[in-house]
Amino acid sequence: MKLKQPVVFGIAGTSLTSEEIDFFKATNPCGYILFARNIESAEQLKNLTDSIRDVSNDENIPILIDQEGGRVARIKPPLMNAYPALNTFGEVANSSLEDAEQQTYQNYKNLGRDLKKFGINFNCAPVADLYFENADRIIGSRSFGSDPEIVAQLCKKAMEGLRDAGVTPIFKHAPGHGRANCDSHLDLPIIDTAIDELHDTDFKVFKNLKNESGWVMTAHIKFTHIDPENCITLSKTGIEFLRNELGLTKQTIISDDLSMKALKGNLGELAQQALIAGCDVVLHCNGNMHEMQQIASGLEML
Repeated sequence: MKLKQPVVFGIAGTSLTSEEIDFFKATNPCGYILFARNIESAEQLKNLTDSIRDVSNDENIPILIDQEGGRVARIKPPLMNAYPALNTFGEVANSSLEDAEQQTYQNYKNLGRDLKKFGINFNCAPVADLYFENADRIIGSRSFGSDPEIVAQLCKKAMEGLRDAGVTPIFKHAPGHGRANCDSHLDLPIIDTAIDELHDTDFKVFKNLKNESGWVMTAHIKFTHIDPENCITLSKTGIEFLRNELGLTKQTIISDDLSMKALKGNLGELAQQALIAGCDVVLHCNGNMHEMQQIASGLEML
């Protein structure tokens, strides 16, 4: 059997097309990611995840989703409960960290159980980015808050809850998206904050999560004091920084979505660059067949 390729692909609609089935059998990606466009009913969603497992011939194939709670939730009520945004738990932590930890754990355990019912076994959560009032609003309420110690502790509880529900967590966006001056879906954020300050804040969260099992997602952000030329995802220096300086050696490192506007160029070449830089897996979300074929061609050349 062909070895799995280090790529997670999206799907265009609510069921696999014959073209997708042929493509996925030929390329054998190591995982798939689902979005709201792939979801219309409980029965349909379970059928879709079952068909993904059939096509991949792998009962344990990673099937990912972004189900953070709050405004980032691909499965909506009534199919799934509306879980609160992360800042809800951060606010509880201001008066009682113990209560916040208990609530965070139970929240993500329940959320994970809901995902498992649909055959989804990976969740791109929790967000480990800090909240900064003057930054772009793309993170905002998706963060547990501004205190790196509290954010790290609540991330640990969220991950514990997901794992206890049988779902692998993917914490994000390493080494920190919170300060971003723009939305990386639309443009490349550049952070020139001094490295010592970053180690005391943004980076501290990820350092505190270094022993957590699961995956970690990169940030499409250029940190000028790490690599003045490339964003973290495409930077060998950047990925080595995640592993060596932040200690993220136990985790599978997956890129953020290659089709985001922070990245420029041919998608096949971007996939190559991310993997050569040291990412273990690249992610492509939109289900566009032409783009996926570009990435598959790029992977064949590695």
